[in-house]
Amino acid sequence: MSNDANSQQRAAAEQKISEMVQQSKILESYLNDILTREAALTRLIGEAQLASEGLQSLSSDAPVETMVPLGVGTYVRSTIEPVKNLLVSVGAGIAIEKSKNETISYIESKIKEFEIGIGQLNRQKEQITTRLTQIQNEINMIIQNSSK
Repeated sequence: MSNDANSQQRAAAEQKISEMVQQSKILESYLNDILTREAALTRLIGEAQLASEGLQSLSSDAPVETMVPLGVGTYVRSTIEPVKNLLVSVGAGIAIEKSKNETISYIESKIKEFEIGIGQLNRQKEQITTRLTQIQNEINMIIQNSSK
């Protein structure tokens, strides 16, 4: 009877470990998704910061000579006339006209939104990492207890 009880305990432990490994794989997949989203937000922050810096460097009263990228490392010389207003995409194919300062403020607010998003993703990463550690510790305890 003792041998039968050990077999049942071993089977239950293996089932529990299998379930925990499945849960761990799901959490790891979710963690990878969060890392991808975090990288995308980081790129958007960098792009927004460059846009803000570029706008701030444009003159409101004199033309500026610049190089405009066409793609694949190809550029064209261009003159940007004094900037008074810009078109800002607000989504769904809609753009609105804003002053230079309003546009810079809009970009800065987007940067703050992205930073908040990164903070939320970091909290989610911590929670997932903590849960993954708990699962690993539980698996280790089950293995130790079943080997006794």
